[in-house]
Amino acid sequence: MSGIAVLVDHDRGVPSGGALEALTVARALAADLHADLDAVILGDDDLFDAHGADLVASCAAYGAAAVHCGRHPFLADYGPDAWGAALARFVETAAPLAVVAASTDRGAEVMAQLAARADLPLVANCVHVSPTGSPADASIDLAAGEAWHITRIQWGGSLFEDVTLTSTLPLLTIAQHSIEAEPREDGPLPSAVADFEPDLGPEVQQTLVRDRVTLTEGITLSTAPVVVSGGRGVGSADGFAPLEELADLLGGRVGCSRAVTNNGWRSHADQVGQTGTRIAPEIYIACGISGAIQHWVGAMGSKNILAINIDPEANMVAKAGYAVIADLHEVVPAICDEIRRRRDRPS
Repeated sequence: MSGIAVLVDHDRGVPSGGALEALTVARALAADLHADLDAVILGDDDLFDAHGADLVASCAAYGAAAVHCGRHPFLADYGPDAWGAALARFVETAAPLAVVAASTDRGAEVMAQLAARADLPLVANCVHVSPTGSPADASIDLAAGEAWHITRIQWGGSLFEDVTLTSTLPLLTIAQHSIEAEPREDGPLPSAVADFEPDLGPEVQQTLVRDRVTLTEGITLSTAPVVVSGGRGVGSADGFAPLEELADLLGGRVGCSRAVTNNGWRSHADQVGQTGTRIAPEIYIACGISGAIQHWVGAMGSKNILAINIDPEANMVAKAGYAVIADLHEVVPAICDEIRRRRDRPS
């Protein structure tokens, strides 16, 4: 094998949005290197029987020339040790030019496992990757550790760092929402499908998903097209009622800042930020949020931002494309009333 390998992280057969973004980035990288794009999917026989065809089709749509299916009973559900060991076994056998994954929770965790097992450096949260050359160039020898030039997000998203990576096997994770996931313009490639069974010992079962609790139904905070968030300025847990109403009218979800979760007004599952959920909605409505850097890291992928705040100097106001300098307790109900009026819905 002489391709770029992409770990396609998934939840019970549904690929993450970040995995599709990673495939998009790796497809361009493979083209620059005149190499193939290879997808790696991990699961057990039941998962591939139920979802294998759809997963392969998704990989093919994003340009994978081959899909490698790692099958093992220990891969029935997610476990960082099991996934990391399985990916390491694949790398040992296939010898790819580089390994790429998304900077999702799972992608970052598994790639860290791979880096530790292979004793190689990992460059995380990349937004741009440029290999010095390609195997077609006689002056380039990637197997010997030719330098790659990479830009990545550092310090919680407050700066971009340019780094040079010299490694016999570049390991990269792609920052979420740093690029739009785009299928091949010419349609899916006819992908070859190959199974492999990694040799996994019982020790990899130390950490496995055993059960799940559904916190919310329907769209999630990370996939919602509209997110209405509240900060300390909302004032209380009860103060989120108008925000809930606005999100419902717009078909979105309610989020919050870290200050809100610290005060116990909302669950951590609703937190937008570096230590919460990173979002990329069509519009983000930030109500009473100052816009600390930790929060901005989670919201910076938003296509449009409307800030509602009484402080015209607030960081979120400065970063927003649109701002209303007024009391959110007056503005949000007024927006709800106007939406209902235009829809001819009773109040």
